[in-house]
Amino acid sequence: MIVDPNQVRRAGVTHPGTASGSGGGDRGSVSGLRFAFAGRVSTEDLQSPVESRSWQLERASALVASFGEIVADFFDVGQSRATSWLRRPESCRLLEALADPGRGFDAVVVGEPQRVFYDNQYGMVAPLFAHYRVGLWVPELGGPVDPDNEAHGLTMAVFAQLAKAERKRIQIRVRAAMGAKARSEGRFLGGRPPYGYRLADAGPHPNPEMCRMGVRLHRLEPDPVAGPVVTRIFARRAAGLSAAAICLELDRAAIACPSAHDPGRNRHRSGRGWTAGAVFAILRNPRYLGYQVWGRARKTDVLVDPGNVQLGTRPVLVDNPAADWVWSDEQAQPALVDEPTWEKAQQVRCQRAVTTADRTYLLAGLLRCAHCGRRLESAWNNGRPTYRCKHPAQTADSDFDSSSLIRMPKTLSVREDSILRLLPALIIALGLTTAADDDSLEACVSALRECRTPLIYNHNDKTVTANSDDGPIRIRIREKA
Repeated sequence: MIVDPNQVRRAGVTHPGTASGSGGGDRGSVSGLRFAFAGRVSTEDLQSPVESRSWQLERASALVASFGEIVADFFDVGQSRATSWLRRPESCRLLEALADPGRGFDAVVVGEPQRVFYDNQYGMVAPLFAHYRVGLWVPELGGPVDPDNEAHGLTMAVFAQLAKAERKRIQIRVRAAMGAKARSEGRFLGGRPPYGYRLADAGPHPNPEMCRMGVRLHRLEPDPVAGPVVTRIFARRAAGLSAAAICLELDRAAIACPSAHDPGRNRHRSGRGWTAGAVFAILRNPRYLGYQVWGRARKTDVLVDPGNVQLGTRPVLVDNPAADWVWSDEQAQPALVDEPTWEKAQQVRCQRAVTTADRTYLLAGLLRCAHCGRRLESAWNNGRPTYRCKHPAQTADSDFDSSSLIRMPKTLSVREDSILRLLPALIIALGLTTAADDDSLEACVSALRECRTPLIYNHNDKTVTANSDDGPIRIRIREKA
């Protein structure tokens, strides 16, 4: 391979062997360069980081073998190509190293441009390489990128767009294939089984290569413990009960919520009891009719910060319209609810009674129960706003109140005015400031909402606790008649 020394200098590389260096030697020599290797591999469960790094490093080493050696390594593991350089740990470290005069390398070499550049990423970082006079070597160009060469700039932009097109094409193919399998075969396509079902073996994988590797298919079968609970939830909803009433009924029957029933698959949940969100998630899942339903949600890329495009995008899970869901042609697993009950449960709408009274709840969403961890719900009692919890008796032995020996009531409540009296002192203790030094109760509540500080109400000792940087701050309340 023949590399023009002038091209190397135009690419921003200076070292003792070039004309701009301090040493003597051959003015046409381009040997003795120190290179930093940059690469990337996506999620570890889909690719081998060791093998991916190996072939990328091999390509990079073959390119620069005649001109120097690789002395530094910046290889990102588990990072999508759509993730900005500023948010990839190793790529961000490389950008920081460019500004360091003692960085220890003269140029950067990549194993494959599509691995490290995506969409507009090359245009974002190329000016930094040019500014700090650090060359960028690419195998597809046979050497360094010349920042003054329009063809080189266009070629790198094409590689970045090819990376985006390749990712999009893979997504389209995978989604189309999975949709076809769900529709024609009713195949279970992975993920956590819905509450009420468990996984069962469905035989060897139809792909011969996957079969030789020992991969087997799975199907859903009713869970003997959780399956009847799902049936009960649909029946109670069809009878007109609200989600909150169903939660209370299940908690009082000592029925484990989904995260407590299968904690291994729900490590991100507390498992303290049923919530309205869990009940609604069950009621809205059509897979309980026995059909395989795929595509209820999809991942899409959105800007991390619209005010700073350089931060790139992040994946977000969004719901698909019901018309876009893919249903299997036939039932794929035993149904836990029949169609008439399903339809009736979907039609139930439990709404608050219409009232003309002026009811304002200043602390709505801010109060949590110290005994079960749930938010206290707003309630109007004796002409005053109050907050109540219907679950403490079922979860009094939780982590929130493990030392208490007092038997909890079925329902606890606290008046709003008894807590509002504590807010000025609590704001001072937390070190918060209100807008324009306004000391009104509304301003105190706004300050708590801005810093997202929940107030934890303990019914046993009648205290309100707020967490600060210096530890929890606990204040005792005293209700007045």
